[in-house]
Amino acid sequence: MSPSGTPTSTVAAPVSNDLSTGSTARELTAGAVTASIDYWSTLSMDRWTAATVKPLSLSLETTVAPDDGQKVYLQRATMIAVPGTSTGDLAPLEAQVDAATVSPGYLVLSPYSYSQTFNVGPVDEVATHVTLQITFDFLVQTTPTSKEYAKQTATDTITVAIVADTSDD
Repeated sequence: MSPSGTPTSTVAAPVSNDLSTGSTARELTAGAVTASIDYWSTLSMDRWTAATVKPLSLSLETTVAPDDGQKVYLQRATMIAVPGTSTGDLAPLEAQVDAATVSPGYLVLSPYSYSQTFNVGPVDEVATHVTLQITFDFLVQTTPTSKEYAKQTATDTITVAIVADTSDD
């Protein structure tokens, strides 16, 4: 009871879910590079439980301004999944890295795109959400014919709710 005599209750705040509609699109800017990224999961949101492996797919392409004919390459994409509760973060899962296997990287200048699926492994059963910290390292040619590159880094954060597992074990 509160001092005024009315009952009080504690209700957990709803967890934000950037994939609540099944997908989300973002635009990130890093220096002269603008990255357009679509995120989605092939696993429906009601199945993102602590115990399941949860796929996060993404597709990315970039533009550069001013566009003087130089190319943009993705050198590395990294995802770190950080499970959390209403009171704070839990221990992060091991980082997943997709490093380019070609030099100087994967061409991601529109109309060429990069697609990848990262899998979020099982998390502690007390987790109510997982925050996905995603970093993209780009190399931008300094001129259209140059073998010199400028590195630009863009970061994004996606929060996805973890649903209680109601299955009978």
